[in-house]
Amino acid sequence: MLAVPRVKICCISSVEEARLAVRMGASALGLVSHMPSGPGVIADERIAEIARSVPPPVATFLLTSLREADAIVQQHAVCQTSTLQLVDSVAIPEIRKLRRQLPSVKLVQVIHVMGEESLEEAKVVAGFVDALLLDSGNPTLEIKELGGTGRVHDWEVSRRICQQVDCPVFLAGGIRASNVREAIQAVQPFGLDLCSSVRSDGQLSEERLGEFMQAVRSAA
Repeated sequence: MLAVPRVKICCISSVEEARLAVRMGASALGLVSHMPSGPGVIADERIAEIARSVPPPVATFLLTSLREADAIVQQHAVCQTSTLQLVDSVAIPEIRKLRRQLPSVKLVQVIHVMGEESLEEAKVVAGFVDALLLDSGNPTLEIKELGGTGRVHDWEVSRRICQQVDCPVFLAGGIRASNVREAIQAVQPFGLDLCSSVRSDGQLSEERLGEFMQAVRSAA
């Protein structure tokens, strides 16, 4: 029997959405700060308001596109989340600096799975962070895609990453109720991350989220 993955609901935009996600069983909430593209961006002050409202042990993730430790630390001073999700590549010396300056904050590095090279990237960074999150963006574009694409990537690469790194791995990218069983069986991730598939007219949908959570339980 497969373990039931943790579920992280991203693009939370209000205290009300946060409460709904927690009530429906989310283990973590994603709060999106400034991005070059993609959905769900809210002001840092709103992120702080939402983060304060979330009861432990539910984790709050600040999605940041910043790449320098000092700038990330300044942003976190406003947002005060329990976790930093680094959606662009951050150099190892900068990650080490984050560790020193924010020792109690968890670090999650996003790996945008674009091919075999993503496996090597994941193996290099895994020893310096608390978890990886595998997504379907494209940071090489002129306007970077750093998440929220709704696309599924190559789950075979993702499975190999899960097998070859020693930290928890979240799977993101086009996951919905209709394919989550296949995703869990193919990748066997620690957690799942999703945004648009549980929304209706831009708002978090209790019905869609309920269907997804039931599909996760059934798959495991």
